[in-house]
Amino acid sequence: MFGSNKRVDIALNRDVERLLKTAENGVLPIVEAGEPVLRAQCVRYDGQLSKHTLDKLIETMRTTMLDAPGVGLAGPQIGLNLALAVVEDHADADDDPREIAEFPFHVIINPSYAPVGEETRSFYEGCLSFEGYQAVRKRWLDIIARWHDENGKPHEERLHGWPARIFQHETDHLSGELYIDNAEIRSLTTVENLEDFWCEDPVPTEAAKTLGFTL
Repeated sequence: MFGSNKRVDIALNRDVERLLKTAENGVLPIVEAGEPVLRAQCVRYDGQLSKHTLDKLIETMRTTMLDAPGVGLAGPQIGLNLALAVVEDHADADDDPREIAEFPFHVIINPSYAPVGEETRSFYEGCLSFEGYQAVRKRWLDIIARWHDENGKPHEERLHGWPARIFQHETDHLSGELYIDNAEIRSLTTVENLEDFWCEDPVPTEAAKTLGFTL
């Protein structure tokens, strides 16, 4: 469970309930680059929301992510400065250099990661908060991922390839980082030009129907 002295923050819980009521068909608007919330260090989650509100928040975030479509969505991307995100990808491609693999739905609360070894990979990456563009971003190939689930249970798992990239991207969101901060800027391209000029197979997942993947 979250902190032994956990206490629902009534004001925050009310604000989140108010935010959720603005969702249309379960979908919230996604915050775009330039909004201050995307550059803030998120507050660690320690049980500030009631279970009912947290469950509804998770459901809405998942619906918003899949509708976008994307394979990850962090709290700041819906304007919420709490350290939680949702991730999900059901792609599985043999002989793909991105080492794509199934990544079941997870709620990752207070996530962190550490590299395993020194190997990195550079691939095109996108973001739901920076819609219409992608750029090459170097990421650790293998990481140890740590997080709590929605019930406060701690998890630790070694992630490789594509799932590791997704986890890194969403965790970085919670510390105010966008993928573009450390991307190779000369590679920045519109998704249309990426498809036309740079990638023969830019769509590795059914969920990410735009290009590359967006989180």
